[in-house]
Amino acid sequence: MSYIDINCSYCGKSFQKETRRYNEAIKFGWNFYCSLQCQYKARTKQKEFNCANPSCNKLIKKRPKEISSSKKVFCSYSCSAKVNNQIRELKRIKKHCANENCGKEIKSRNKYCSIKCQWIVNGVSDEEYREIIIDRIKGFYKVNGRIPFKQEMWGIHKPARKIFGTWNNAIIAAGFKPNPVRFANKYIANDGHKCDSLAEKIIDDWLFARKIKHQTKILYHRNRMTADFKIGDTYIEFFGLKGEIKSYDRLIKEKEKLWKEKDLKVIKIYPNDLFPKNKLEQVFAKIIANYKL
Repeated sequence: MSYIDINCSYCGKSFQKETRRYNEAIKFGWNFYCSLQCQYKARTKQKEFNCANPSCNKLIKKRPKEISSSKKVFCSYSCSAKVNNQIRELKRIKKHCANENCGKEIKSRNKYCSIKCQWIVNGVSDEEYREIIIDRIKGFYKVNGRIPFKQEMWGIHKPARKIFGTWNNAIIAAGFKPNPVRFANKYIANDGHKCDSLAEKIIDDWLFARKIKHQTKILYHRNRMTADFKIGDTYIEFFGLKGEIKSYDRLIKEKEKLWKEKDLKVIKIYPNDLFPKNKLEQVFAKIIANYKL
């Protein structure tokens, strides 16, 4: 067995190493250490680096094992994100809407930015577009037994407003009566409660089907305002017209102020909690967990 004299990569001390071990280390580019202590110190010794973010360039110290395979060293996650995000953005292949007259950049796998652009490219005229919208509305009615809310017609309700002027005009063109703008019709829930809208009826029927005791149209502590539902000490509000009617939005702000003053428990429900998919199971998760049948 032959040996060769070499110097420690950390302390510089001369020591002997088996020739076969030496050749193996040279082959793989390994360092040589005279002891485990020198090996540990070399691995844990901090070195000085400049932050790889050009706008920072802060001097920092890092241990060898803290340096990534990219050999880039950053002083913070913020600097790392700034540099790496720029690199990803340069590498990312930018995709644009296939409609040449649009050219809008899109990040999804879709070919077009919207259904409208798809129809334009495929040569759909306004009249054909009109018939497609009407067929979609009629198809929804056939399956669900009611006319759709605009939130349920993703990709259709905005073009419908352009073709027909308003969503309600599209409903009328399909041969149906539009949904009331604001509580014009009354609905009776399965438990006999009177509801101001179809959405409230859906909520009431959902609670009734699960035998969850609830009250409707409850006054807020001698205040003229009422809550749609109440379960125990928790008030339930359905905000179906938020962002559509200014007076309705003002009423919501008044209620929110009252909730804060009285420290009330309130669950807020919005149209997207009901349409196109019913999410009441998640909305009432805590109440279901604590409710004793």
